[in-house]
Amino acid sequence: MERGVQRWVVDISGWDPSPQDFSFALSVLPSVEQPSVTRFVQMGDRKRALVSRLLQYALVNEVLAIPYDEIIIKRTLEGKPFLECGDVCTDFPNFNFNASHHGDYVAIASEPLCLVGVDIVSIVIPQKETVIEFIQNFSSYFSTFEWDSIVNAGTSDDILIEFYRYWCLKEAYVKAIGSGVAYGLDRVEFHHSCWTNISVNVEGKAMKEWRFWLLELGKGHLVSIARGHPRSATESYMGTLKQAEFDEEEYHAALHLPNVRFVSRTVEQLIPVSHKDRVHRTSIS
Repeated sequence: MERGVQRWVVDISGWDPSPQDFSFALSVLPSVEQPSVTRFVQMGDRKRALVSRLLQYALVNEVLAIPYDEIIIKRTLEGKPFLECGDVCTDFPNFNFNASHHGDYVAIASEPLCLVGVDIVSIVIPQKETVIEFIQNFSSYFSTFEWDSIVNAGTSDDILIEFYRYWCLKEAYVKAIGSGVAYGLDRVEFHHSCWTNISVNVEGKAMKEWRFWLLELGKGHLVSIARGHPRSATESYMGTLKQAEFDEEEYHAALHLPNVRFVSRTVEQLIPVSHKDRVHRTSIS
């Protein structure tokens, strides 16, 4: 089961591909996936979108040993990616993954049984308004308890970081269950002890079957991981899972699997050798 717990991250700040190199990396993806990358105008957005999808295919290939050209990744109505894997996921009751990108980093996380959500935030200081003015735009997404914790955190920098910590966790949770981004964030209230032992209440009810981690990636970036019970999935995402109910012992074991460290990957490592060989053979034929 532990092999199904993966955490990968790519720092794209040092990847400055030529148009030819970018097209080569893009060609790894099925043609149906490519417009989701090329629809962006800015190269930074294109790079993040491309690496996010490359991570999904590379992770599925490595963990499940499915050849790239046989991997089928679809999305729910809310945009949640899922693997259509048939009988190849027999080692894992509910193999699922989630990706996130912001700023310099793109990350992916997977779980063998529990739902998983991941979110990255780049702590950017607002330029055209004060920190208080900036966070006020999002006040409706926080409970009274959370909002008080944010605005009373200390200096403007402290307030901004506290805001992003809560936001990052909320996004990871809603992404894990498969709901639309920002949907129902005000119903999700986080509690913590110095940002460890993190727990969540949803509509006032303690969700004891969930665990959360909040980590620093570096260069002013945070990443959060949400791991929880499949029965919490939205209806559309539930339909993609193999199983929603588990006996208490089996679920407890999955919930308490080690949360492994993020492994750094390069873009080059996400491109299969077979693809490089195929392109090379084509170029010399």
